[in-house]
Amino acid sequence: MAGTPALEIRNLEAWYGESHVLHGVDMVVQPGEVVTLLGRNGAGRTSTMRAIMGLTGARKGSVKIHGVETIHLPTHRIAHLGLGYCPEERGIFSSLSCEENLMLPPVLKTGSQGMSIDEIYAMFPNLAERKNSQGTRLSGGEQQMLAVARILRTGAKLLLLDEISEGLAPVIVQALARMIITLREKGYTVVMVEQNFRFAAPLADRFYVMEHGQIALQFGADELEAKMPVLNQLLGV
Repeated sequence: MAGTPALEIRNLEAWYGESHVLHGVDMVVQPGEVVTLLGRNGAGRTSTMRAIMGLTGARKGSVKIHGVETIHLPTHRIAHLGLGYCPEERGIFSSLSCEENLMLPPVLKTGSQGMSIDEIYAMFPNLAERKNSQGTRLSGGEQQMLAVARILRTGAKLLLLDEISEGLAPVIVQALARMIITLREKGYTVVMVEQNFRFAAPLADRFYVMEHGQIALQFGADELEAKMPVLNQLLGV
């Protein structure tokens, strides 16, 4: 439906056991946007990603994916709405080769075709060179590329990427930045949790800043320079 957000979160609360981690998060992401979720460690950014996927404990509020309410759906049903999640720990199968990892993901019944192996290798030449290498033999950067590439194989068009640049060499970070630019050009919607502000700033259309499990600030890329004083205060950078 025209005008329907790719992701719409209203008054989202979430818990891990008895620990109340999200306190009324509101966020709207339009199709084709790249949105970055900023905040200090422990602010609730990863918990927001996990809550969108139904991977926290209890949660309440509203999470709509392409207009479909998902707050009461199990994780596998949420994924089948065309949502791909790349967690910080990557989760590739270390005993399988790079290409075997890429052959595993099922294609979602979303009407969107997942990327072919050839398209993946064109986007990530490193993976083409290492296609027969076991997951354990890939570098950290190659493992990160593989984790994202595996999602692109499914046909998911809304991507949740958690700290994909963390701890990687600058040349790999640059490759991931080019990847996000390419995905935007192809019409993908991307929500990133990032600690690396220099990586995120040139890529994002809009920013949300979290503090204490809530959204403390939101603004567009055109407002970034004006918001830097308050950003420095909120992020402690």
